[in-house]
Amino acid sequence: MNGFTIALLSDFHYDPYFSAHPLHAAIAMVNGLRPDLIAFTGDFVSVPVLGDERKAAFAAEPCARLLHQMTATHGLWAVLGNHDDATDRRHVTRALRAENIQVLANQSEAIDHDGARIWLAGVNDVLSKTADLSKTLRGIPGGEAVILLAHEPDFADEAARFPIDLQLSGHSHGGQVRIPLLPPLYLPAMAKKYIWGTYCVGPLTLYTNAGLGTVGVPMRLNCPPEITLLTLRPSAKQ
Repeated sequence: MNGFTIALLSDFHYDPYFSAHPLHAAIAMVNGLRPDLIAFTGDFVSVPVLGDERKAAFAAEPCARLLHQMTATHGLWAVLGNHDDATDRRHVTRALRAENIQVLANQSEAIDHDGARIWLAGVNDVLSKTADLSKTLRGIPGGEAVILLAHEPDFADEAARFPIDLQLSGHSHGGQVRIPLLPPLYLPAMAKKYIWGTYCVGPLTLYTNAGLGTVGVPMRLNCPPEITLLTLRPSAKQ
């Protein structure tokens, strides 16, 4: 798998007025990178401040149609986030799968490439208290490489206790609004430790993506939308 590439995107919070713009821009950027696999780590929709939460899940359809325009040899893969779960996770899941985006719900799938194999695992949203790593990793042979998609980055403290090599997350928005020399003004639960970028959590490597969309105030400050391109390399331990 040396040189295998993964494009990571997260936290779209789709609406036709604000977050649709970075998502439209991301399509050409991602396709230009020609990744082997594309991973989406949740929050395709937003819980409304006012109004019907279940109707808010309908934003998953236009979001999924745009994401479907991204291409990768080994497909598009996703897990749900807390906003997806709090609106209507079944509706969001159906919308994604209708556009050929595979949703991992406490599941793992083998990714075969040039005679080698890695496992792509994905857990349910952690804040819903339904994430189950034992179930997710069941059936994976010992000693094989595992990449975990988990919306909340601070779940890495739990994931590090399992045979997982890399965790990919979002949720934090990188802070979204960052004033120089000050910590982020707001960070959600389960995104207060591993806010943005690369971390080593015991034997586990974690990458937290700053996301594309916004929640609350529709703006970013010193925290631009992010597409992450990861390239797999052999471990020095090997």
